[in-house]
Order: sequence, then structure tokens, then C-alpha cells
Amino acid sequence: MIEETLADAGTKMDKAIVALQNEYANVRTGRANPSLFASITVEYYGTPTPMQQLASFQTPEARTILITPYDKSALKDIEDALRNSDLGANPANDGNVIRVVMPEMTEERRRDYIKLVGNKTEEARVSVRNIRRTAKTAIEKAVKDGEIGEDEGSRGEKELDALTKKHVDSIDELYKRKEAELLEV
Repeated sequence: MIEETLADAGTKMDKAIVALQNEYANVRTGRANPSLFASITVEYYGTPTPMQQLASFQTPEARTILITPYDKSALKDIEDALRNSDLGANPANDGNVIRVVMPEMTEERRRDYIKLVGNKTEEARVSVRNIRRTAKTAIEKAVKDGEIGEDEGSRGEKELDALTKKHVDSIDELYKRKEAELLEV
């Protein structure tokens, strides 16, 4: 019973870390990267569609991305979605491809990104703590119902705390790396 609860909590905590890594991938550093467009959706024939399903991406230069739509009729919709995004980029449409030149990273913009990364990091920590709380409640209920003994429940809670600490430390390490990456000029 305790092993199952701990394994389930560990799996969910791992997923929270993977979700944080995906969020970090969407926060840009000094280089243009197609993953920046992963969260942008385009209104395509009345349906919100992820941009990566509508076009191919190339990075010919460090700060430039070429977006080639599979369907040329989606060119205007993709351009509008880029303009309305929070990337701070100004897309240029030549009729066949959209050229996006990412603006130079200013110190102020870097600080904004660090705040954004900090908020996402805190959300991941809260998620891990909520998973811990749910698992702890399950262990306490098992002790109360007599399914397991108090010593076993206490041991399970200690293991849960160690698991939680390991995941929170991992989140903190990811944050430090991403912060250093953002501050790198």
C-alpha cells in the first residue's frame, strides 16, 4: 500500500519536473529556437491549431527563424498569431515564408524572463507539494483505517518527505541553470 502510494507520488512528481522543463523550453534565451513557437496557436479554418502543425521551421542565423507554412492560405493567420504573441518579434511575410527576427535581448528583457521562469518554478514546487499532501493524506487514512501500522505509516511519511525534497532540489537546480542561461550575454 505505501509502496504504491510512494511510486504514484514519485511518478506524478517526475511529470511535474518534465512539465517545468517544457515550460522552460518556451522561454527564449539569446538564440532563436523553434520550440519558442510550441505554445502559439493559430486560428486555422475556425479551429485553434498549434503552429508547429501548420508549418516547418528553419534557423538560418542565430536570431532568425524562417517559417514555411504547409498551406499557403494559412500564411496570414500564422503572421497574425505571431504578432499577437508575447515573443516581442515582428514577422515579415514575403508571400511564401515568414521571416521572424528575434529582438536583441536587453537587460530588462532578461530580468522579465527570469521573473517568468521564477513563477513557473514556484508553480512546479507547489505542484510537487500538492502531490505530497495527497500522498500523505492517503498514508494517514490507511493508518487510521488500520490497513497499516503507525510505525509503517511513519516510515512511509519519512520516505515521502525524502522523495519530495529530492524533487524540489531538482526543480531548484533546473531554475539555477535556466537563470544562468538567461543571464549569459
